[in-house]
Formats: sequence, C-alpha cells, structure tokens
Amino acid sequence: MNDCFSFLSSSSPPPAVASTEDSDTPHFSLLLPNLPDDIALQCIARVPPLYHRDLSLVSKSWRSILQSPVFFSTRVRLNCTHHFLYLNLWINGSSFKWFAFDQTPSNPKNHRDLSPIPPVPSQLIGSGSAFASLGPKIYVIGGSENGLGSAPSSSVWILDFRFNRWEIGPKMPVGRKFATAGALNGKIYVMGGLFENSWDGSANWALVFDPVLGSWDPVPSPFEIRNRWVRGTAMMKQKLIVLLDGGVFVFDPCDSSWDYIPTEINLVRNGRASVVDGIVYYCDYLGKIRGFDVEEGKWKNLEGVQKDLPKILNGVTLANVGGKLRVLWQEMDTGKQTEIFCAEVEVHKDSNGDLWGSIVWSQALLVIPESSIVECLEVEF
Repeated sequence: MNDCFSFLSSSSPPPAVASTEDSDTPHFSLLLPNLPDDIALQCIARVPPLYHRDLSLVSKSWRSILQSPVFFSTRVRLNCTHHFLYLNLWINGSSFKWFAFDQTPSNPKNHRDLSPIPPVPSQLIGSGSAFASLGPKIYVIGGSENGLGSAPSSSVWILDFRFNRWEIGPKMPVGRKFATAGALNGKIYVMGGLFENSWDGSANWALVFDPVLGSWDPVPSPFEIRNRWVRGTAMMKQKLIVLLDGGVFVFDPCDSSWDYIPTEINLVRNGRASVVDGIVYYCDYLGKIRGFDVEEGKWKNLEGVQKDLPKILNGVTLANVGGKLRVLWQEMDTGKQTEIFCAEVEVHKDSNGDLWGSIVWSQALLVIPESSIVECLEVEF
C-alpha cells in the first residue's frame, strides 16, 4: 500500500448505499493536492477494494470517482484488479444467501473465508434466475415471481460489488425462468427460459442487454434451437458457446451468425460451464468433470483429479478465477448440515490432446444448515 494511504485501516465491507447513476465523465475537483488529476486517479485506482469504503469518505470528489466507469477501466489498464468469487446458496428450501471470498495477496490469511453479503431485496427472485457478471457487477435475471411454481419474471437485479449495493435494472420485454446468461464484449446475453409453448415462435428467445444504453434488444436465433432446453453458456474467443440438448451452438455477435457442433450434450446435466485455455469445462450427469474441445468437437474426461476429488461431485458448479478452474460442490453430513467445498485446479491439454488437472488446494469453505449451491460467479474489480 502506498504510504499516502496508510491511514486507511478499516476492513469492514462497503455498506449498501442509495442508487446513483454511473457517469462516463464524472465531475470532481482536485483529487490530490499538487498532483494532476490523471496521476491522482492512478494512485487511487491502485488501492485494494478492501479500502474503498474509506476512500469514499474522504470527499465528494473521491466518492464520485469511485462510482465512475473510468475508475474501473483505470484499474483494468493498470492490471491491479482483484478476482472475487461470488456464491449463491438456497438455504433450508426457503431463502437465498450470497457469499463472497477474495483470493488475493492483499489478504493472504483470510483468502479462503466466505463473507456474507446483502440479499436480493426481492427474496423470491433467484428461483430459476439466470446469472451473469460484467465488470464489478452481478446480474440476476428473471426467475420466478413468487416461488418456483409461479409465472416467470422479467425483473433484473444488479449487485454492484464496489458498494455491496443492489439496484433494479431495466426489465426484459418478456419474463423467463431457467434461462442461461453470460457476458460478452461488454454486454449481457440471455437465452431460453420461455414457457407456455412460446419457445418456437418467440423473437425474444435470445436477448442482449447494453448496460450503457440500459436497453434490451432481441438477438436473431435459428428457429430450430428455440425448442431445445438450454443447459449453459460460456464465452470464448469473443464468441458465445451455447450448450443445448443435442449439440453445441456457437454465436458470433459480429455478424449474428450461429454455427452448430453436434455432440453427446444430452449426457450433460444443467449447470454453469467455464472456459479455461480454450476448453469448455462442465460436469456430466454422473458428477464427473469433462471438457469440451471446440476445435475437435468432442468431450473429454479431465484426468489427474480423481484421487483428490470425491468420486461423485454433488451440486457442482465451476468458474474460471484468474485463469484457474474453481470447482465447488456440496456434501451433507449426518446432522442435516451442508458442507460447501472448493478446489482450485490447474488444467492443461497435453501433446496428445488429453485434458489433465492438478489440485492446487482443496478445503471446506462453509458449514450451513441444509442448503444447495445455486450459482458461482467470478467478479473482477
């Protein structure tokens, strides 16, 4: 930490604050005496997120810059962003809870401890919701309005990680639940999840959200994919990989084209896919991790991890955190307590094209009353 920020000592998370609109050109007075604002911005941008609450209390100018897109883009340009993993759990069949943990050198003693964060203000939203992360924000899209048996919702909730603040986002033109979503090229894509025999003919089967314009627009999609169950999405090489029953489709937003790759996708259960080094990793219906090699158009087993992971992974979900595969799963003990486990796996493809993994670390993160993993997402800030 730069000496000029040594007075910052609070380790408490940022509080929830009133909603404010991001501005591409924030108005602020001199940030630091005797320094040009562009140099001062670089100094402030290097401060870890742990201290951003303290920074926001310095002045209105500092609070304004912390809320602006230019602050995040500066952190990206300086290569000083941190990777956080967010975990959503369904507790006791009645409520959702969110947790976060940060594996960074700035907090080595606690880098594997989960910290609770404020719940979505509309507690029932999250049943069948789709999730995506973009920059310092998580988007909770659609789901059930009043529990799993109710009508699909068009609502969007956004968690701004910078301040642990939930915001209401622009609604979709049509409600959906059990859809899939992902971020690509600064936009959020959501696909599937339409009900009441609306799959085949709906122009809204796929939508794209532009957070700058705050608007949803339809994405052209082939008629033949609209009646297929969407299993997951992943982003790779500026394209969207869409996993459906009966095959894999690759969407290129540059020309709105779709390419079809036939595969035994029907053997794969629902869940989040994750791309590491050009391989789409997923978990099959037996609870085994497999990787889809897009270039070869085939699924392969991930070798080398069997002895260090359970034979069958329950409730597993995957994420790419800082270039490594993060595997989360759950185990139930005899007292109806659920243990949430996490392992970090280094993965690679050898000269023969086989996929191999080695466990960097593995441990229990949380013990909580009867619960299940809903989603995990990486957030970079």
